Amino acid sequence: MTNPGHPEHAGAVRLYEPEVLDDPAAFLEELRRKHGPVVPVLLDADLPAWLVLGYRELHHVTSQPQLFARDPRRWNQHDLVPPDWPARPHVTYQPSVVFTEGEERRRRGGAIGDALDEIDRIELTQLCEKVADAAIDLFSGDGQADLVPQYAHRMPAQVIARLFGLPEPDVGTLLRAIFQAMNDPASRDEAEMQVGELMGRLVAGKRARPGHDLASRLVTHDAGLTDPEVVYDMLSLLIASQDNCAGWIGNTLRLMLVDDHFQMDLQGGRSSVAEALNQVLWKDPPAQNLPSRYAAQDCELAGHRIRRGDMIVISLVGANADPQVQQGHTAANRAHMAFGHGEYGCPFPAPELAEIISKTAIEVLLDRLPDVHLAVAPEELRWRRNIWNRMLSALPVAFTPTMGR
Repeated sequence: MTNPGHPEHAGAVRLYEPEVLDDPAAFLEELRRKHGPVVPVLLDADLPAWLVLGYRELHHVTSQPQLFARDPRRWNQHDLVPPDWPARPHVTYQPSVVFTEGEERRRRGGAIGDALDEIDRIELTQLCEKVADAAIDLFSGDGQADLVPQYAHRMPAQVIARLFGLPEPDVGTLLRAIFQAMNDPASRDEAEMQVGELMGRLVAGKRARPGHDLASRLVTHDAGLTDPEVVYDMLSLLIASQDNCAGWIGNTLRLMLVDDHFQMDLQGGRSSVAEALNQVLWKDPPAQNLPSRYAAQDCELAGHRIRRGDMIVISLVGANADPQVQQGHTAANRAHMAFGHGEYGCPFPAPELAEIISKTAIEVLLDRLPDVHLAVAPEELRWRRNIWNRMLSALPVAFTPTMGR
């Protein structure tokens, strides 16, 4: 059923059909072949949107915040979103840096970038090694594990929580609440409230007695952030880091365990983790499509009439696969869109820090469990079934049991 207020979407492609979820990459390429770099689509509940697949077109959208803005309250379909729509959190406004625009975005985004840039990279690597070793110790004697819940999902939030300066007794409480919010919709509100209370106490404590941590740098920054602003922005940073880093770790481990090229490198003792990480960002980035831009005024994009308030879904994986970009592509090429682009891209130096977390997690695992291998056939691995993310549901492996360190 086509929204009568959007005649441009007559015959639009539904992004929730089974074939979309079965093989997202192949489906997007078919869309590109049939429709070009910008496609009229319908999201769940037949909500109209524009899917941007072209690298050049996505670069244009992400480089023009005055035309394609971030605040979801601009969306002309917002009142029609069903209460139980799975993607509702992506389009529900909160007073965090994620949804700010203009000078407010630059003020708060600048503070986050400055605070992140003060993190000592050597100390971060050492922290990651410590967290990784502790996680591996919990299953190294079993000879088998599921590396998604037991490892990939445990690493990022633990590292970020310690960078925030959260007291050690509260780290476990925070992690349990985060996983509850992510995996148990019935108790999500209660878990999110618990996370907010924990972060609120942390920020208030750092305001009274600053230390050498991320929370302290934010509350003392020249931007003059309020306590609620710091709490919201730290929560946004935590959620983004957890989801994307966990997916990056899991997707890269899968690649290294199933791809002949990387298996040979592992057997030969050569380091190929950095190459595998980069390949995943090109081919299987954890964030695939983002419902994250809204036309601030009537405009045109790739020959389509875009009306004020229309949603723009930016396809990071679609732009990466653009044939114009793939020509001359090399393993060392980092011009992918996996971290976004422009004012609303992942703030510097977050991509560098995310790579340290992910790379260290993988290197420590391969060092501790050198004969780790898949416990199922590669074709039996299953992915989360949605158009927004590309993450494994499970990654069962086996290895020679070892004693914890």
